[in-house]
Amino acid sequence: MSTKPSSKSQILGTDSIPALLIRQALPASIGILVMSLNILIDSIFVGNWIGSIAIAAINVVLPVSFFIAALGMAIGIGGSSIISRALGANNYEKARKVFGNQISITLLITIPCVVFGLWFMDSLVFSFGGKGAIFEPAKIYYRIVLYGVPILALCMMGNNVIRAEGAPAHAMIAMLIPSVGNLLLDFILINQFNLGMAGAAWATTVSYILCFAYIAWFFISGKSELIGNIKDLIPEFNILKEIGGLGFVTLSRQAMSSVLYLILNNVLFELGGEESVSVFGIVGRMMMFALFPVMGITQGFLPIAGYNYGAQKWSRVREVIFTSIKYACIMGIFIFMGLFFFTREIAGVFTKNETVIEQASFALKLVFIAVPIISIQLIGAAYYQAIGKVIPALLLTLLRMGFILIPLVLILPQIYGELGVWISFPIADILSTIITAWYLWIAMKKLHRS
Repeated sequence: MSTKPSSKSQILGTDSIPALLIRQALPASIGILVMSLNILIDSIFVGNWIGSIAIAAINVVLPVSFFIAALGMAIGIGGSSIISRALGANNYEKARKVFGNQISITLLITIPCVVFGLWFMDSLVFSFGGKGAIFEPAKIYYRIVLYGVPILALCMMGNNVIRAEGAPAHAMIAMLIPSVGNLLLDFILINQFNLGMAGAAWATTVSYILCFAYIAWFFISGKSELIGNIKDLIPEFNILKEIGGLGFVTLSRQAMSSVLYLILNNVLFELGGEESVSVFGIVGRMMMFALFPVMGITQGFLPIAGYNYGAQKWSRVREVIFTSIKYACIMGIFIFMGLFFFTREIAGVFTKNETVIEQASFALKLVFIAVPIISIQLIGAAYYQAIGKVIPALLLTLLRMGFILIPLVLILPQIYGELGVWISFPIADILSTIITAWYLWIAMKKLHRS
């Protein structure tokens, strides 16, 4: 075991917890916000400069990008949990081996995906919804974006590893580069050079190449402690098993989110048609944007908890849990207040349809009413992922959405109609928070005895 001192990751075990959490969470929050805004602004640019068919074509291909991004994120988060604990235990040899295995498994998974995706391109584009006039522009976009799939996955993986090393500012820059780069390249390739769908696709792909270049520079420039030797790239079953187990938690969360959206769209269409689906579109967008500070705190929490758990600094583990929950609850209160008092104005940004605005205003108040306490559920699930406990991490991650919210969405609308959909959210938030708080309390008592 290597015991080389670390000037970078060591601060996770020595600096003040509140200062560390702010240092980790603020860049993560900014990165999440900018990436979310990028999706919105990119759609506006493409729709105005190419046409509405272009937006539909991109939406057809988005599931592919999201799936590959989720794979990279799963490998990144799963491996980062191990790396944080290894660095906390001064086991630099294991940390480097895990990072090498992350690179190998990312390439081993994504390169065959590219070959498969290109071979069955026509049938896949059609099955994803690329029909009629959408088919040809979707195929153009799909082919070019698919070339960059391994790069996208490596970016998502590397970003989480950088954060695990205690370098959140670099992780934030890595998230900003593709967002800003994509918008600038959209302007150049679509607006100035009139490259249409090919320009939109190359803007996306090149932006991730730029992101990868920055991440690669971080690791090879001496700023990282994880560059070892070529042997670290050789896959080891035990390491891959641990990465896969923890990464499966992230993949399951992404899959459950897709299932929930599919069910909600169908249930709401049956209850109120296109207008009800539009209402959920507004609610869903706000769930993505409004919660970015809470999600940033959760991201910042992970490496601090993992490092100190690996270093067996139990008091610091307890402190980061309580501090993260406190900060996230405070942010949740501000988020709820902002939404509660400005729901009509928020809904009005998305549409001029008065019926949709009224329904969305009412729905937003109900859906976000339990936001001040939801951080307990998020931090509780993240804690078990940070310390490498796969089964409780998986169960708590799926608890709110999979075990409670989806059944409620299927049952309550049969009794209360559309109201049943919206009240399902706070009920699921409250029940999952109570259950998670109980598990977290037991974990804290164990740490107290350690």
